[in-house]
Amino acid sequence: MTDVHNDVLEDEDFDTILSEDIDFTGTLNFEKPFLIRGKVSGEIAAHGLLVVDEGAVVNANINASRVIIRGQVKGDVNAAEKVEVTITGKLAGNVTAPEIFMETGCVFNGRCTMTEKSSKL
Repeated sequence: MTDVHNDVLEDEDFDTILSEDIDFTGTLNFEKPFLIRGKVSGEIAAHGLLVVDEGAVVNANINASRVIIRGQVKGDVNAAEKVEVTITGKLAGNVTAPEIFMETGCVFNGRCTMTEKSSKL
């Protein structure tokens, strides 16, 4: 995959989609691409791609390989590879990753720390 501004991700690209009518509280653990369209509160631990879609609301600390934020996230985001916040994305929390991409127009309130690429989360 390339940067989010070049990606066209379809529903078929995800193994699991949390639809907009779902309000989940707890811990999410997954390894394959995961798309959130609903609401999540708690913790997210992933070894794969996580996409928070437009309209989604996440109140959780996130640890994942790669994170794309198109909706709202309140919590710290740690990624082993990359964090991308699109023009529609809102992130209130600290972000830590080797690569961090924020589109002009996104909202970010927190600290940004760029790390060396690692195979561990």
